[in-house]
Amino acid sequence: MRSILESWRELPARRLILTSAGILMLVAAVLWLQHAPATAASAKPAANAVPVEIGIVERSSVPVYLEGLGNVTALFTANITARLDGELQSVAFTEGQMVKKGQLLAQIDPRPAQAALDQAIAQQAKDQGQLDAAQRDLDRYMKLAPQNLTSQQTIDAERGMVVSLKAQVKIDAALIDNARTQVDYTHITSPIAGRTGIRKVDPGNNVHATDTGGIVVVTQMQPIAIVFTLPEDDLPDVSGALNAGKVVVTALSRDNHTELDAGTLSLIDNEIDPSTGTMKLKATFPNNHNTLWPGQFVNVRVLVRQQQNVLTVPSVAVQHGPSGVFAYVVKPDSTVEMRPLQTGTESEGRVVVTGGVAAGERVVTSNQYRLEPGAHVRTLSAATPSLPPGASLAPQPELAKRLSPSP
Repeated sequence: MRSILESWRELPARRLILTSAGILMLVAAVLWLQHAPATAASAKPAANAVPVEIGIVERSSVPVYLEGLGNVTALFTANITARLDGELQSVAFTEGQMVKKGQLLAQIDPRPAQAALDQAIAQQAKDQGQLDAAQRDLDRYMKLAPQNLTSQQTIDAERGMVVSLKAQVKIDAALIDNARTQVDYTHITSPIAGRTGIRKVDPGNNVHATDTGGIVVVTQMQPIAIVFTLPEDDLPDVSGALNAGKVVVTALSRDNHTELDAGTLSLIDNEIDPSTGTMKLKATFPNNHNTLWPGQFVNVRVLVRQQQNVLTVPSVAVQHGPSGVFAYVVKPDSTVEMRPLQTGTESEGRVVVTGGVAAGERVVTSNQYRLEPGAHVRTLSAATPSLPPGASLAPQPELAKRLSPSP
């Protein structure tokens, strides 16, 4: 009976505890229901955000380049030919060899020319002897003239003989000089410093002064020139740069990824081709590493000026649309908007912008095809290519292109 009474006394306390627990669970459920939609709504954009890379709008100095197609030409080329007839005894060069100015290239049989020289020297000695004898006779006749022991006719004849023999001695001297020159012609030397080409005549063959093919061609390699063309509309920019000082010209490979050499602009041709509307220019390059070869076609870019403190965006951020060029700008809430741009020149991976964005703003540089205005984005770090040990990542120069201003 006592246990039953004690159970009835504890019943209100248990009810109170159960009631309190139920109220707490109800409050927790209400709070969860209130916050769950907001959490899901905030998680949904993060899950659907487009991964992109980001570039910064910044002010920088941008070089302005003009680009053209050029052909490498040697400053000097010499076709080595024989200057007298004879047998080619030997060649003193290897095909493709670098030779110096005055270096021996070939030897023609010198014996006929040497014989002609010896003959001319002997003839001069003979005529000189006759001249000396005639001069002594004239001197004797002149001593006898005051005593009337010789006639004036004899004196005049002897004086004429002396004059004639003096002239003959001068002729002999000229013949000796000519014969020595012919002997020198048997030693064929290079008139310029350069590289030899393919040998055209082998030793043992007879060569002639009238041969046009020659023995070998020597081409100057250092320095070397490039002749290229630009549109006539670029003439004011190039002329202004040339008048201001040295104009830097860079030679690039046909794929625009390798810089072959850097030189300076030498001249602008004195006329514009009316059929093509282009002007011809010539630049000189040191070519210390022989990266430029005569006859080679290369791309050329000319630095005409530097644009200082201009607003730029990465080139990959600029997109083309039906209404012109634009870029996706990332807003603080990680959504993007499509911003029209007014652009200028492009150089070295940056595009000059004159309107549409402000310094410090962020623009999307990848995955633009997946975006639309208002889309959420999340930033990816730009990948760095792996390099072998000890190597460094150097930017490869690219040819500057021009973007048309948006209408």
